[in-house]
Amino acid sequence: MINFLHTFNPSPILISYGPINLHWYGFFIVLGIIAAITVSTQVASYYKIKKEEIIDLSFWLMINGIIGARLYHVFLEFPFYAAHPFNILKIWQGGLAIHGAIITGLITVYFYAKKINLNQHDQWSKLTILTGIMTPGLALAQAIGRWGNYFNQELFGKPTDLPWSIPINILNRPAEYIFSEFFHPAFLYESLGNIFIFISLISFHIWIIKKQKIKKIYCLLSIVYYLLFYSILRFFLEFIRTDLTPIIFGLRFPQLISLIIILASITVLAYSPKLSFTKTIDNIK
Repeated sequence: MINFLHTFNPSPILISYGPINLHWYGFFIVLGIIAAITVSTQVASYYKIKKEEIIDLSFWLMINGIIGARLYHVFLEFPFYAAHPFNILKIWQGGLAIHGAIITGLITVYFYAKKINLNQHDQWSKLTILTGIMTPGLALAQAIGRWGNYFNQELFGKPTDLPWSIPINILNRPAEYIFSEFFHPAFLYESLGNIFIFISLISFHIWIIKKQKIKKIYCLLSIVYYLLFYSILRFFLEFIRTDLTPIIFGLRFPQLISLIIILASITVLAYSPKLSFTKTIDNIK
């Protein structure tokens, strides 16, 4: 695998037939969505939520998530898109920011929760349960989707001589690194990190289900830990990423957002004893 990454020069096109091109980026995005829906429907069944409701919710999450992720990305690179407005529509070239998808995703779940009857739960309880159920699948979708960035050669780190470094076409290199050939595979680091998050969250849900202690508080814990773990991962990866983004207080914008989420998550855990991991384990036993 290491040698493959170091020597392979990926093409963004998976299949080409006449004027029709199927991109690797779109393929991995669709594959990630299918994986997320599969995981979410399976987890939801143990929470007495109908498969059809999760599929219906997933459809709106997919549409709104892509829109939100694209708008967020455009915001981060606004000078470029202001000069090239038609490029906003070219999502096959990459450029979907997960923070934008999370924001629109939460809004989507909120409104969807209002329209379904979920075991007499109130609005916020339904929002918590639905969001908590979706978090393992979200992490898995991110892990898969990041490989689309690899084939687009758009998410890589700074130059490095490490044996698992990846070659980047000269046309895709930042101007300051134009004479460097090999770079950190930032996409791979994030993909592996998200696999770890997925395994942790799905294991947590399986544990809760086996203990037959299905409660709203555990879904909330799943949400908080997803936000915490992913934000920690993203915060440190931003140190090596080379894509353009606003710099605020000496930090890259996604890094600043991640830091805010980390502090908020820790604050919630610290001031909500019922959410602490130790307390939760004690309640499960």
